[in-house]
Amino acid sequence: MRYTGSVNRKSRRLGFSILENNKEFLKGKKRVYAPGQHGQANRKLSGYGEQLTEKQKIAYLYGVTDRQLRRLFTVAKKMKGSNALNLLIVLESRLDNLVYRMGFAPTRRSARQLVSHGHILVNGKKIDIPSTIIQPKSVITIKEKSRKMPLIAREEKIGTLAFVKVDNATMSGEYLRYPERPELNQEINETYVVEWYNRLVK
Repeated sequence: MRYTGSVNRKSRRLGFSILENNKEFLKGKKRVYAPGQHGQANRKLSGYGEQLTEKQKIAYLYGVTDRQLRRLFTVAKKMKGSNALNLLIVLESRLDNLVYRMGFAPTRRSARQLVSHGHILVNGKKIDIPSTIIQPKSVITIKEKSRKMPLIAREEKIGTLAFVKVDNATMSGEYLRYPERPELNQEINETYVVEWYNRLVK
């Protein structure tokens, strides 16, 4: 089941900003240690524990369930190149993630909502499945009737990355190419996730 609880609590548990902006640890939310009475204890993780933690980081970051992540790993294994990088590429190619990366929604959770409610067009066609894998050179557009929604029509846009190009005037963006590893979150170790799923996916 997808996690829908407190992002701050999970970020503290993992010592990692799920929102990728460290807002969970800003002033007024100074408790950066894990929740619970043993949260401040320094515990060394086993190899299994490290793999599990990195898997949870990716799952919460991209808002996917364990079942979805396992399926995406299967897709990544069939691609040429590094399984670890391919897994991140597949996750970044999800429609809800690209809507977030293009700055059309402040979080991946809200981007998933926009897609599910039918506000997004891909190459001119409505797609309402957030997990849809988008191919490079595809154009993602906010439906014209949806552009004045408070969630979308805000003054500040999220900074976009080099693998997407955004035209704020037309509320559209192009997925230019697959991302490169230095462009993505440096606080996750995807190789641990590959080791985790290599035991489970043959």
